Amino acid sequence: MDQKMEKNKNKTGLVLEGGGMRGIYTAGVLDVFLDEGLTFDGVIGVSAGAVHGCSFLSGQKGRSIRYYKKYCADKRFMSTENLIRTGNFVDTDFCYHELPEILDVYDYDTFNKNKEHTDFYVVCSDVEKGKPVYAKLHDMKRDIGYIQASASLPYVSKFVELDGRKLLDGGCTDSVPVEAFRRLGYKRNVVVLTRDSEYRKKPENAWMADIVYHKYPKFAEALKNRAVEYNMSIRNIEKLERAGEVFVIRPSVPLTIPRICKSAEEIEKTYQIGVMDAKKMMADLRKWLETSEGSEG
Repeated sequence: MDQKMEKNKNKTGLVLEGGGMRGIYTAGVLDVFLDEGLTFDGVIGVSAGAVHGCSFLSGQKGRSIRYYKKYCADKRFMSTENLIRTGNFVDTDFCYHELPEILDVYDYDTFNKNKEHTDFYVVCSDVEKGKPVYAKLHDMKRDIGYIQASASLPYVSKFVELDGRKLLDGGCTDSVPVEAFRRLGYKRNVVVLTRDSEYRKKPENAWMADIVYHKYPKFAEALKNRAVEYNMSIRNIEKLERAGEVFVIRPSVPLTIPRICKSAEEIEKTYQIGVMDAKKMMADLRKWLETSEGSEG
């Protein structure tokens, strides 16, 4: 680990928060990054951030907004019918196999080329330990289970069992993994949030976590502490932002897209806010990146 950290010293990372349907904001930001030819030494995504980070690393501008708008009203994409029928709110075979392999084909070859200079991590939650797992992806098709796990929301998803661990949504244990990426050697990071600057998370229902996950008390505890940890993380990011150690892109207005959205118009609206915000901040971001590169030499 020490050698790995030394190897990655002072590299620039991209940190992508989750947020369910709000994540389409991130897709808009990332498509502007693709237009501008921005690259990073490492990318780490949580839940929806991991999902949209995939298309960024395969260089497929417009892929996320395209399939979100096309399939948002498809019950296989997300629905209570899926939950009742399979125990998962999303049809996992449809979302993680049929869609990327047949319906809107993922560019696996480009991802494999890009991984040579850009590491890709996704965050999952180990249900038994109540701790985050930072999984490095080497082969998108083989490792797609980690994307699924990272985006498997609690209460409405089955555990994803990988490498002897039961995994769920990474946002339950590390919603914005800036500090984790810093520990991996990515000392300066661009952070894409899906909440505006005024947002602070409110506590979740403790009784629900205790009832649903009574066999996994450490995970239940993590859910109950999620608001405290999230708000602490945001305060830390704001401190790092003032110090110039992170560059933050966050929604300029509160995102009003619902948790379950079947409106292509609402999805497009949220995406365009991301596009607009990224374009407005591009000059400042480029200046920050140039300063960041200069500080490494």
